[in-house]
Amino acid sequence: MSTHEVVNQVPPLVGHDTADDPALLDALAREGAGWAVAGLHDLGRLAGGEQAAEHGRLANEHPPVLRTHDRYGHRIDEVEFHPSWHELMRTAVGHGLHAAPWADDRPGAHVARAAGFHVWRPDAGHGCPISMTYAAVPALRHAPELAARYEPLLTTTEYDFGLRPPQGKRGLLAGMSMTEKQGGSDVRANTTTARTEPDGSYRLVGHKWFTSAPMCDLFLTLAQAPAGLTCFLVPRVLPDGTRNPLRLMRLKDKLGNRSNASAEIEYAHTVAWRVGDEGRGVRTIIDMVNLTRLDCVIGAAAGMRHGVTTAVHHATHRRAFGRPLVDQPLMRNVLADLAVESEAATVLMMRLAGATDRSARGDAGETAFKRLALAVGKYWVCKRWPGHAAEALECLGGNGYVEESGMPRLFRESPLNSIWEGSGNVAALDVLRALTREPQVLAAYEAEVAAAAGADARLDAAVRRVRDELADHTDLELRARRVVERLALVLQGALLVRHGHPAVADAFCASRLGGDHGQAYGTLPGGLDLGAIVDRATPRLG
Repeated sequence: MSTHEVVNQVPPLVGHDTADDPALLDALAREGAGWAVAGLHDLGRLAGGEQAAEHGRLANEHPPVLRTHDRYGHRIDEVEFHPSWHELMRTAVGHGLHAAPWADDRPGAHVARAAGFHVWRPDAGHGCPISMTYAAVPALRHAPELAARYEPLLTTTEYDFGLRPPQGKRGLLAGMSMTEKQGGSDVRANTTTARTEPDGSYRLVGHKWFTSAPMCDLFLTLAQAPAGLTCFLVPRVLPDGTRNPLRLMRLKDKLGNRSNASAEIEYAHTVAWRVGDEGRGVRTIIDMVNLTRLDCVIGAAAGMRHGVTTAVHHATHRRAFGRPLVDQPLMRNVLADLAVESEAATVLMMRLAGATDRSARGDAGETAFKRLALAVGKYWVCKRWPGHAAEALECLGGNGYVEESGMPRLFRESPLNSIWEGSGNVAALDVLRALTREPQVLAAYEAEVAAAAGADARLDAAVRRVRDELADHTDLELRARRVVERLALVLQGALLVRHGHPAVADAFCASRLGGDHGQAYGTLPGGLDLGAIVDRATPRLG
């Protein structure tokens, strides 16, 4: 006997195009990559399909397994992944989301890649090796001979998994390995040593506390050479086919990002080649760090977009108290507030991608803007994601707290981007460092904000408050987070006023800059066009 009929349940959010995002598409054209629209929609339809969602689920439910030895006791140091992980990687590499822009001369190539990284989000974990491979190329160029050898294989769109000599593979992936037990973000406290060899190579002895994606083919790492902290390239397999003695000791049991392996490793006289000058390791590897910081912003913005579209989809199809949730004023306020935050993150992320693209082509002004704005964006957008994810989860009620909804995975993922590549304090202090040491970066930031002067009185007032904040040098380090938050909000407001939908820009300025906003999401003031805002976050199925 049937006990009940299943009604009022929300259909799966599959069969939509994750690139169907007005803020993203407008920015794609504005930042010089309008030529990539068709390919972005192709990738978006893949990302919004049932198969991609299933691959994301399986990759997380079957996390990687470390095999330190084979059955005979030989050291192998291999990581096994579920087939779904490889399918996600194959798609990401095949669409050039790793390092392909470095081999693409078209203006906007890095913008197109950023947009693709944003829409391809069935699983966040596999984005780690994708991001690190993208970021490794400019750092590797500090060693022209190594770059000539490996860059063509890093930029190809062939995914070729497995431990084999790099030169015999169709494509390579790169990672980085910096953090040690005693130092954390203070990499100058690293104790791993590097000894020179007659053939010009080095031998590393020491450990690394966090090495994500240890199955990559190549790693950029830091070690203490005779002249000080230096950057090195470490291959997993040497040119003669022998395994480089890089020991995987254990995999981390993490809060989220579970599809991706993060390992503790030991260097046991590991072969390495120097990248850049001895004693200039931080300066050399900072190129890689800055690009992975960009991807932290992209990933957080993508997570927000996924959260708000899931919440709007649920509210559109779920009825309570006689009408759809989306039509109920308080829920609409929550959804609109989440959408405003998401769009503000997206326009900033794409502006940073545009600056990265133009900086890579030699634009000094964009390089100066990126230096400050990237650190500001890394701090603020990544810091905003966990609260956004929690509110989006709550929009689904008890259904959102259940693993099958996918929202717990999103929530567990949300703190990572604020921690990776420098936690909130590190990012905030980096902003102060840029402001005090490189005056041109503040001038570039002010020029960007000034382009919106006079368009909104609330924005103009916020700009004046930022100037007053920067003019006061009292306890500046103590106030670093406050300063960076205001810099971020003013920049987001300026971008939305200039380029965003009028309803979104109005809501942002009223709430984030005008001070008429509570502590929780869903506290937007009256008189705003909430319907227009929510409509921009509504996924279209079929």
